[in-house]
Amino acid sequence: MLKIRDSVVSVASVDGGPHHASRVRVTLAKGMSAGPHHGDACRPCEKSSARRPTFLMGILVAMIFFLMGCSVKKMAMRQVGDALAGTGSTFSSENDPELVREALPFSLKLMEGLLSEIPDHQGLRLATTSAYVQYAYAFLQLDADILDDTDFEAAQALRKRAVNLFKRARDYGLRGLEIRLPGFYHQLQSSPEKAIERLQVEDVPILYWTSAAWAGWINLSKEHPDRIAEIPMMEALMDRALALDDAWNDGAIHNFMITYAFVRQGVEQEPVKVATYHYRMAMEYAQGRQLGPHVAMAESVAIQTQDSPLFRELLGKALAFDVDACPETRLVNLLMQRRAQWLLDHEDDLILPDLEDLPVIE
Repeated sequence: MLKIRDSVVSVASVDGGPHHASRVRVTLAKGMSAGPHHGDACRPCEKSSARRPTFLMGILVAMIFFLMGCSVKKMAMRQVGDALAGTGSTFSSENDPELVREALPFSLKLMEGLLSEIPDHQGLRLATTSAYVQYAYAFLQLDADILDDTDFEAAQALRKRAVNLFKRARDYGLRGLEIRLPGFYHQLQSSPEKAIERLQVEDVPILYWTSAAWAGWINLSKEHPDRIAEIPMMEALMDRALALDDAWNDGAIHNFMITYAFVRQGVEQEPVKVATYHYRMAMEYAQGRQLGPHVAMAESVAIQTQDSPLFRELLGKALAFDVDACPETRLVNLLMQRRAQWLLDHEDDLILPDLEDLPVIE
C-alpha cells in the first residue's frame, strides 16, 4: 500500500495536486473568454473553445491515471514474482513429501499464470522451470516406477504426464535463454558448440534445469526415436554448465553425470570411470548435505556392473543418512531415501544372482 500511495503523490505533485488542477482548468476557461467581443455570433465559438482545453485536460488526467494503474499493476506482479521465485527454500526444508505433492500443482499454475504477464522475469522463469522438473521427476516418474508392479496402465499414465511436464519445463527454460540471448535457440540447433559460447556463469541454474527437463523428456519418449536427434543440444547445455560452475548447487551437475555416463555416446573413457569420477566430485561438493550421489551411483555403476555388495553398501548409506541434519535439503533427501528403499526392495529384479549361487539341477 505504501508504494501505491507514493505513486499517487508523485503524480499529484506533477500537476500541482487536485486543487491546483481545478485552478488551471478555470484559468484556461476564463482566458478563452476574456478577449474583445465581436457580437453574439462569435459567442458559441467562444464557449466551444472554452470547453476544449477542459476536455483535453480530462483526457490527459485519465491517461495519467491509466498509465499509473498499469505501472502499479506491473510493479505488484513483479513483487509477487519475486516472492514466488523464492518459495523453493520453503519446499526444500519440508519434512512431509505428500504435503508438497498436493501443494505444488497450485503453485505451478500460479507461477505459470504470472509468467504469462511478466515473461521477462528471469527469477520466476527459473523457479517455474525447476519446479516443473522436480514435480515431474519426484511425483510422476518415480511413482510410475513404483506402480509398475501393481498397475502398469496407471504407471504409463503417470509417465505420459511426466513427458508433458518435462517438455513444458524445457520450453520455459529455452524461452528464458532466448529472452536473454536473442537468436540463441536457432543457433543451438545449427551449431551447439558456438551457441554455448554466449553463455555465462549466471546462466548455470537455468542451463541445468533446462537440460534436466530435456533429458527427462527424451528418456521417457522411447516411442519417439526422432527426439534422440535433440540429445546434442541437451548435452551442450549441461556440458557448458559443468564447465562454468561444476560446484553449483552442491555438485548437482556432477550428480546428473553419474547416471548419464552410461547412456552417453561417443565418449572414449569407460563409463564406470566417468561415473565414479563424477560421484567423487558430487560427494566432495555436497559435503554431507546430499545423499543423492549414493543413489545415483547404485542405479548406474552398481547395476551396470551387477555388483550386489556395492549396490547394498551405497543404498545402506543413503538410508542411514540423517535428513534432519541439513534442513535446507530435507525434502530431496527424503525423496531419495524413498527411491533407495524401492531399489533395495527390487534388488532381485535389478541384479542377477551369481551363477555359483544358483541351485544345481541334477
